[in-house]
Amino acid sequence: MPGSMHFEGIEGGVDPATLSEAADRAAAALVRGARADGDEDLVERVVHLADSEGLETLASLWSGAPADSLAGSLWRLYLLRQWVYADPCTAADEFDRGRHHVPVSEAVSGVADPPGPTEVQVLVDAVLRGVVQGEYADTFFRAAAFARVAAAGRARREHDEEGTSYASDLAASRLLTLADQLEHAARLELEDALA
Repeated sequence: MPGSMHFEGIEGGVDPATLSEAADRAAAALVRGARADGDEDLVERVVHLADSEGLETLASLWSGAPADSLAGSLWRLYLLRQWVYADPCTAADEFDRGRHHVPVSEAVSGVADPPGPTEVQVLVDAVLRGVVQGEYADTFFRAAAFARVAAAGRARREHDEEGTSYASDLAASRLLTLADQLEHAARLELEDALA
């Protein structure tokens, strides 16, 4: 059997446990640490974190975190924002198509009427501002409602334009799963169980 020096000499990446702990601490600092601070510069830095640091950096920290954790829920928020900013016209179209099928979620999301590309971008930025301003549960309920409406619109769009396909159903299902995960995170936050 090799001795301890053998294992210490093996070079490798960062220990996954250390990375997970760092990701959890970073998420907690963003969500819990910033709540008492009303600094508008801080709010803007949090909203634009994926823009300044890169989505890949956030993915390396948070994408493997469970959906029912601070890190995992933040990852899902930034992923939703990234989608809306990458394709605001599609996001607005899907939201517009879905809002008539999920009217309660439309009201909860808070997207301006009519929902255009700018309006959906304003919404996702407002949602991320809620992370810093201490409205974490509300933030996730709004994000979940937006994703739920967009999922309904995505399913409707594919049905109206091309007929249903496995790929379109899967795409709508993924967005609906994201909505469910965000809503679950919001409920955990209300119970002080989101860590």
